[in-house]
This record gives sequence, C-alpha cells and structure tokens, in this order.
Amino acid sequence: MLQELRKYSKSWIANIFLGALTLSFVAWGIGDIFTGSTSTAVATVGGTSIEMSEFQRQYNNFIRNQSQETGKDITPDQARRMNLGPTMLQQVIAQTALDNVGRKLGLTASDAMVTEQIRGISAFAGVSGTFDHNVFLQKIQSLGYSEQSFIAAIRQDTAREQLISSAQDGFLVPPGYAMALFAYSTELRAANYVMVDDKSLPPIEAPSDTVLQAYVKAHPDRFSTPEYRDVTYAELSPDDVANEVKVTDDQIKSAYEANKDKFDIPEKRDLEQIIFPDETSAKAARAKIEAGTSFAQVAASRGLKTSDIELGDRVAADLDPSEATAVFALPVDGVTQPVKLTFGWVLVRVSKITPAKLTTLDEARPEITKALLQQLETAKLVDIANAYTDANSGGMSLTAAAKKVGMHTGHVVAMDANGLAPDGSKTAAPDDPDFRAAVFKAEVGDEGDPFQTKSGSYYVLVVNGVEPPKLKSLDQVRTQALAGWTAEQRAILVQKKAAELTAQANKDNSLDNVAKAIGAKVQSSPALDRRTNDATFSPQLVAALFNAKPGTSVYGPVGKGDTYVVARVTGITHPLPPVTNPDYMQGVRMISRGVASDITQSLAAAARDKQGVKINSKLLDSVVGGEGS
Repeated sequence: MLQELRKYSKSWIANIFLGALTLSFVAWGIGDIFTGSTSTAVATVGGTSIEMSEFQRQYNNFIRNQSQETGKDITPDQARRMNLGPTMLQQVIAQTALDNVGRKLGLTASDAMVTEQIRGISAFAGVSGTFDHNVFLQKIQSLGYSEQSFIAAIRQDTAREQLISSAQDGFLVPPGYAMALFAYSTELRAANYVMVDDKSLPPIEAPSDTVLQAYVKAHPDRFSTPEYRDVTYAELSPDDVANEVKVTDDQIKSAYEANKDKFDIPEKRDLEQIIFPDETSAKAARAKIEAGTSFAQVAASRGLKTSDIELGDRVAADLDPSEATAVFALPVDGVTQPVKLTFGWVLVRVSKITPAKLTTLDEARPEITKALLQQLETAKLVDIANAYTDANSGGMSLTAAAKKVGMHTGHVVAMDANGLAPDGSKTAAPDDPDFRAAVFKAEVGDEGDPFQTKSGSYYVLVVNGVEPPKLKSLDQVRTQALAGWTAEQRAILVQKKAAELTAQANKDNSLDNVAKAIGAKVQSSPALDRRTNDATFSPQLVAALFNAKPGTSVYGPVGKGDTYVVARVTGITHPLPPVTNPDYMQGVRMISRGVASDITQSLAAAARDKQGVKINSKLLDSVVGGEGS
C-alpha cells in the first residue's frame, strides 16, 4: 500500500528502489493493451515511457532485495513462477501515474531537498559516521546506478512523496467512525447454551451393502490400496568407500594450519562505547565515572540508549591499536581513559571477558581426521557417480554400469511410498526417505542421473512399472467403512437435531424446553468476544452469536469434539471508548493511516485509468523471461 511508502520514506532501501517494494497495485492491469511495437519502452503511462533499461535495473534490484528478505536466492525460474515481473511492472506503472500527476501540478524537489535526502541515508556513511562520497558511489553502482541517474531517481521519489503527503498527512477519521470501529472490535456478549450430543439420538440402523459400498466409493483415499512401484536401483554409501580412503599426518597438519583461527581463538571482550566530540567532554565524563556515576548514566545524559553504545564482542584485531591497548588492559567493568580515534574521543567499558582458547594439534586431531575422511569419502563417491554416468551414457544398462563402477544393485517388484510390500512387510529397498520420494516422482522407464540424499548415499533408479491404487472390496473394509458411515450419519443427525432445537428455542424464547427434551442442562457462558475460540465455543458458533439479535438462539459445532451447541444471546455490552487514553488515540491514528492509504491508492488508480497504459509484451518477456505474455 502507498502508506508503506510513507513508512519507509526515510529508508535508504526504499529510496534506492524508488518505493518499488512499497506499492501494492498488484491486482491492477487487467485491461492493459499489450503491444508488439519496436519501442524500447516496456510500458507507457499516458505520454511517459518506462524504458526497458530502467525497468531491468529496478527488476534486478527488486529480486535481490526479495532474496535478502527471505534469506534465499530467488532464481529467474522461481521469479517467473512467483509472477514477480508483472507484479513489479504494475508497481512501476502506479508510480509513473503518480509522477505524471505531480508534474502536472508542478511538484518538484529542489537540489537542497535532494541533497538532504541522500546525505541522510545511513548506508552512505563512512567510518566517521557521516556521509562519505566514495561509499555512496560504491553502493549505488552495485545497484546499477550512476551518480546522475540516482540523483534523478531521488528527485523523482521526493516529488512523488509531496503528492502522497498532501493526500495523507494530517488525515483523521471522524470521531464517530473511530468509535464505531472500537465498539465493534470490543463488543462483548453473553449466552446461555445447551450441549447437543449423539446421546440424545436413537440408535442408527446398519446400512445395506449397497449404501455401504457407495460410501466406500465416495472415500477412495480411505479404502484403497496404495500405489505400488516396480523399481530397479543402484546405491553407494559412504561406508562402501570408507576403506578406500586414508588420511595422512601431513593432511591433518595442513588442515590444522589452514583453520588456525578455528583452533586458536583469541580473547574476546564485550564492549560498550560512548563517543565524545572532544577530549574535554570525554575527560569530564570519565571524572563523573570515577566519582560514582555509572557508564549507563553517562550514556543516558547524552541521550543514548543501551543499544546505541553496545559494540558487541571484539578481539584486539577488530579495534584501533590505541583502543585495543587500553581495552585489553582492563578488568571486567573497567572503563578506559579517553582514547583518540579518527572520528572523535571515546570511553570504552568492558562488560564481559571471554578468555582465549588454544586447541592443540593433538586435541584437534580426531575432529580434523573425521572431517577429512568425510571430504575424501564424498570425493570418492562423486568420482564413482561420474564413472557410472559415463558408463551409462556409453550404452550400458543401469545394472551393468553400476556393476562396472562398484555400486550395489537391487530390484523391488512392488513397494509403496513407505517402502512396504503389498503384504505390509518391509521391502529390501533402501530405508531412505529421499530415495522413496525419488521413486514416486520418477517417470516410468526414465533412467535418471545419480543423486545424493541427506544420508550421503548416492542412488540411481529406474521405475519399471506402476500399479495404481485399487479400491478394496467391501468385505476387506467392512468394519472400517461401517464405523466411518455410522460416525458420518451421527454427525449429520446431531447437526439436524441442533437445528430443530434452535428453531424450538426461538419459538419458545427460552432454552428450558430444549434442555428438558434432551436431558441436558442450561449453562451460562463467560464473556465472549469476537476472537473467542475454545473447546466449547468454536469460531463458527461465535460468529453466529455475534450476528444474532438479543434473545435469539443459534447453533454451531463445539470448538473441540463432535457435538453441537444451541446458544441464546442473553447480553450485549460495548465498553466506552477511552477517548483520553493515548493508546486509543494511537489506534485512531493507525486506522486513519490505513484509510488515508486507501484514498491515495484511489488517486493512483484514477490517474492510471485516465492516462491509459500500454505494455510491450515482447520487451517484458525479454526482461523477466517469458512471463509477460
């Protein structure tokens, strides 16, 4: 939503991506006209072109940012399946429509405004904590911008922000609107209720075989044999090559030296640091500490929070030499004298000390040996798998190629997805869930390449045939089917009984006769709100109660179990809105921002429709890889 653009307007990521991640006009564009012209514009909005090179840059940065947010690299193929290209284009189109409105209104961003925006982006700060031109150039170039193009983008983004601000800033929903929403969300209801279970039902007569057979056919997933597959396979595990690899002393020594930082861990110290503009103020603060003022109190007096002064753990190499000398001479809770650094004077406090730890070669030998053996075994497995591929590609069958390179082979006539035979016994197939999954994904007759599973083993397989699931005979499943059918009929009858009792309760304006009819008692509920969900009051039942008028009876399933509840609304209350409470006003402002965002979305939608949009499907395809059409 456009509100998100306001939220992140001070974020360097939002500025760099021109708000691409903050607009959510994904659903728009159904009526776009796709063209096949020779224009270099991916799309045009009114008379403004969205050039292919600019969209390519924004799309690449969009994918990069999405990958960073999710912690996983998004491949081009994944991006196509996620429909990210058209999504991104619709966002850029929405921005362009707003930019066109801004230009028509004469909205611009001065050089001073643009400079302030750029210099205020924390990602462009150097070691001194202030704007660094070299850092700025490195950052924007990594994202595909020149200095001029980035400045132009910020200028456009800033001008657009003026338009958004004019539509949203200062907007508050009317007091009555806010009070109505508060009353809706905080409404409480009370109810009397009666539990309706199958004890009040007459016995259910056993069905005919025809009825039971129809029930079995209606639930094939419950009453069918599993799919079975005939598979020939070859396997090779790390244990098979364990005797073929050996680790030498020289390899162990080399690995130890190469990973010295892992075995020779230097002393670490958790540090807190306060920066001062000059030596005088640093010395004055140090004097206060000597007089009994805590380090935290000195920080607070300078307007700093705990998170502002925490450096985390550091080794000596992480610090300036003069700072390291002072810090590593201190005990826990010690504070340095003022230290001169490039960006100012500092006082540093040691909050924790983690002693250095040296693991000798002999101590590390078992761990290194194990790791090297695993590496050598893996390399050996890869070599054998590659040799198999060469042999198989040369025309040898799976079993012949496997025998040649030393892989074990096997054949299972019929196995299900759990590795079981039709009689329920365990087959000779490898007890590896990844292997079984591969068997049931493979196409019949296809000899795939060797693949490695989480266990470290390599497999290659071919599915010779498939026996699809078959519906079992009624005699085979009669007991289970009868139990299932009976439970289903009881559930239907309980629901029907609850509906009948509800009608009776509404006719009587009371639950008393209903309770007597089924031998139950009338109970009283606790205070219910719209989010109530417990063992008795399911979301369905609560929704029915909150949609009912006072004195009306409704029914619904219990929150846990197979019974139903007939409930009668006995009370409704609406807490008075605490209009003087800051939290209430904060909630009003949050609601107002959401409504203001909707208003701005409407502005963008109207501008887009009025200006008209054309999309060049071929150029979109070339950027996103085929999803444009």
